[in-house]
Amino acid sequence: MTLDTSKMEGLPQLTKEDFVSDQMVKWCPGCGDHAILSSMEKVFPQIGVRKEDFMVVSGIGCSSRFPYYMNTYGFHGIHGRAAAIASGVKLANPNLSVWMITGDGDCTAIGGNHFIHAVRRNIDFNIILFNNKIYGLTKGQFSPTTDKGSKTKTSPQGTFEKPFNPGQLVIGAQGTFYARAVDNNPKLMVEVMLAAQKHDGTSVVEILQNCVIFSNKIHDMVTSRETKHENQIHLKTGEPMIFGKELDKGIILEGTQLKVVKIGENGITKDDLLVHDPTTEDPGIHDMLCNMTAPEFPVAMGVIRAVKQETYDDLMVECIEHEKEHSPMKSVDDMLMGGNTWEI
Repeated sequence: MTLDTSKMEGLPQLTKEDFVSDQMVKWCPGCGDHAILSSMEKVFPQIGVRKEDFMVVSGIGCSSRFPYYMNTYGFHGIHGRAAAIASGVKLANPNLSVWMITGDGDCTAIGGNHFIHAVRRNIDFNIILFNNKIYGLTKGQFSPTTDKGSKTKTSPQGTFEKPFNPGQLVIGAQGTFYARAVDNNPKLMVEVMLAAQKHDGTSVVEILQNCVIFSNKIHDMVTSRETKHENQIHLKTGEPMIFGKELDKGIILEGTQLKVVKIGENGITKDDLLVHDPTTEDPGIHDMLCNMTAPEFPVAMGVIRAVKQETYDDLMVECIEHEKEHSPMKSVDDMLMGGNTWEI
């Protein structure tokens, strides 16, 4: 459901400072959450919504302190239930800009069922998923996104489990919007968050976030200054998939598989590369892009999937309006006194 921004006319322009909370931010020094918070403070003034029409919802975890640190309305929920709360808020007041803040444990473990069904329903709110591949607040247990073999407080011998890939989880749940960014690239975070807000439906933005205490440098191969150019690819709509420090590498489709190639070798030119289209209904290429991992492939960044589909909230409003017009029952009395009655 597209937000009604007509009420913004004549109101003063909001700035980042309008959304900075007076609360002490209690994340560890060096935590990637600080950069995500700063980026969101830059995003909100650009959306075109009144300050009182923002709602930030969270569950439990380090990321879930977010509502305290944004000067907006907020709801700090219970573990794994942020998607259920955010869904209810949006359906109760469709004109709100609703942002769900969650971590990889809160979202894909105890909250996994709520998460996939929110995505499936395509309710118009935004999910920002902080993925540091660990439980940080509860001191270092492995999460559903922890890499197989990782030694943690609850897997000293190394994890046995194959981890979730959040992007593939979104696509498997029939998601219409998925983007990915890293916490040390504020420009990209702002870009994908704004794209998420513009999307009509459930948007999921995964941010590869560093926990300096329990999973420090977990994304280092992808995010470090020395290796990021070879291990990230920034996808742009309508442009060929090019990456590398010298922009001399690219992605092609060979048969049914993606393949990394070097431009200029074996007759490969830019014209041979895949051109990114996040709007195609078929999720096949999007799924493969989500699944690319370093060092075999660069990790895909930016908006990977953005497909237009009807939303649950639009359909719900249509259903209510239809019933108001056609239902023979116009009041509670009609309902109580109507239908079949009998005496005993």
